[in-house]
Amino acid sequence: MSNEQFLRFPAGFAWGAATAAYQIEGAWNEDGKGPSIWDTFSHQPGKIKRGDTGDVATDHYHRWEEDVRIMAELGLKAYRFSISWPRVLPEGAGAVNPAGLDFYDRLVDALLANGIEPFVTLYHWDLPQALHERGGWPNRDVAHHFAEYARVVAERLGDRVTCWITHNEPLVTAMAGYLAGEHAPGIQDLGAALQTVHHLLLSHGYAVEALRASVRRPPQVGITLNLSPIHPASNSEEDCLAANRFDGVLNRMLLDPVFVGRYPEDVQALSGSAFPQVQPGDMERIATPLDFLGVNYYTRSVVRYDPNSPVIQATGVQPEGSEYSQMWEIYPEGMYEILARVWNDYRPASIYVTENGIAVPDGLDFDGRVRDVRRIWYLRDHVAQIHRAIADGVPMRGYFVWSLMDNFEWALGYSMRFGLVYVDYETLKRTVKDSGRWYAGVIRGNGVDLGR
Repeated sequence: MSNEQFLRFPAGFAWGAATAAYQIEGAWNEDGKGPSIWDTFSHQPGKIKRGDTGDVATDHYHRWEEDVRIMAELGLKAYRFSISWPRVLPEGAGAVNPAGLDFYDRLVDALLANGIEPFVTLYHWDLPQALHERGGWPNRDVAHHFAEYARVVAERLGDRVTCWITHNEPLVTAMAGYLAGEHAPGIQDLGAALQTVHHLLLSHGYAVEALRASVRRPPQVGITLNLSPIHPASNSEEDCLAANRFDGVLNRMLLDPVFVGRYPEDVQALSGSAFPQVQPGDMERIATPLDFLGVNYYTRSVVRYDPNSPVIQATGVQPEGSEYSQMWEIYPEGMYEILARVWNDYRPASIYVTENGIAVPDGLDFDGRVRDVRRIWYLRDHVAQIHRAIADGVPMRGYFVWSLMDNFEWALGYSMRFGLVYVDYETLKRTVKDSGRWYAGVIRGNGVDLGR
């Protein structure tokens, strides 16, 4: 292969994979775990495709040793996983469940024994049901409970875990859970959604303080945001304005407070009386300097002006002539675009791509292999765009494929497969896909071959 075809990455680049507790753990009511809003939501008829739930998921809670062995076989340098808040604090606050902490303690030890750096996400959408019943994220008190939860986990794992992520995709938590109602807890209220955004960010600020006070080695602390380039469907003034409004809600609504300490003025104007209540000192706490930003990138958004769309008067379109996965347009260039934009506009200390992946139909062939070549192409092309960003000076530190294994895909249940590892949901047998073997080669070579 020629040098032009092989893109080598900097020494120490963290090649990893990511999961989330509710999507893989199962054991939803075992060993003292309390219910989460997703346990409640998924048990309501009609909420999840085909009536699926995360009750068993991929049974990682019982099969974690096998899963760590698979990670080691792939050569992962890092593994991003989330802690189940109600597994640690069944009521969300108060009494700690020792068995819950013990589980994550064993997992961290096993990862480190295999040379895999643990990246702990404290919140990946599974709010304890008990806190929801006390008002949930629209209730400011939950921000303080989250900080206490962060302290409990950090005091147990902070002697070994260096890298911490407070929240995964807070905008999805707020908008899918409290505005669209498609995710738990299934509420449709603009004011509640926007107040949730603020309290998630406030809880992030409190948690950063708690982590830095509790972790016994100098921690690396960040937050993960879902970000996308926003392109107008045409060059018309209306479409360009619609794209800017959409960017305000999807990107700047989170980036500005975290890095600049204020909400975008245009988003505040659009929100009117529904805009969240902000108390003195909130924005300074939210903008506490971070060690890194996590970016989840899957696709771009192409939008047009739509006067019938509430608030932002914009709606997404699917460009003709593009390639699509089961869920989104495939647009690798957007990876470079969003990374360069974040670096140029906000200057985070460092950046990890904390999720990137694709849902495409795959399955076991007659010989037991999973030949998911479209996933390989998708990952290769997106990794190449990260290399391009590095060449332009963006401080990229790592890349996490979503996901390590097929799992419960929220409202879509088990109908979408993102994994490097195929899971037979009847037997729970794991099979490394061709994409997993390809990724193992990327890790071994610390780079990607564009010729293959």
